[in-house]
Amino acid sequence: MTIVVRFDDIPDRSAAAQAANCIRSGGTLIFPTDTVYGIGCAPEDEGAIEEIFRAKGRDGSKPLAIHIAHPDEVWRFAQEMTPGARAIVDRLWPGPIAIIVARRDGACSAAARGGSTISLRCPGDVACRAILEATGPLAATSANRSGRRPFDGDAAQLDRLPEAALALIARGRLAGKESTVLDCTGTAATILRQGAVTVRTIRRALSGAAALTP
Repeated sequence: MTIVVRFDDIPDRSAAAQAANCIRSGGTLIFPTDTVYGIGCAPEDEGAIEEIFRAKGRDGSKPLAIHIAHPDEVWRFAQEMTPGARAIVDRLWPGPIAIIVARRDGACSAAARGGSTISLRCPGDVACRAILEATGPLAATSANRSGRRPFDGDAAQLDRLPEAALALIARGRLAGKESTVLDCTGTAATILRQGAVTVRTIRRALSGAAALTP
């Protein structure tokens, strides 16, 4: 059974400590981001990662994204950053856009499903970043059962949530639109999923660094 902890704007020390303890003990955590709620765990905890896939009914081949509190944490997970990736980090982070980059050797293999790339995200939501400060980086995906709409905080839709050890639920509802996903592994960047950040905004951010392919 999921333990639900509610908070107003920013999690208090008790809630942050509960989140940190949950992750340290190998648990899974539901938490707000700047788009929809996520479900995450420690990025190197293979058992907890598999539990996320089980709880969601998620396709086992789909990687998780690494959520970080600060942009400079990318080097814990990235082997290299192309000019396009650097431009997005410098101009659009923190914010609702994930970048796909070359994965650092030995980092987060289970979360990346053994692939050579990894998805990195630095959310702009203050509450989310406070949680990430407490827990450290989280390997995460949207907090919904596969095939259902992501949970945005609507109290009437709590049954959308997959099972987790702990859920931190903020007052009110989130934006509800999923993050944009941008492949930055090549000389040109490619949008893999359109979301909260528009094509126009991405083109502007990439200006002088990389082209944006359709």
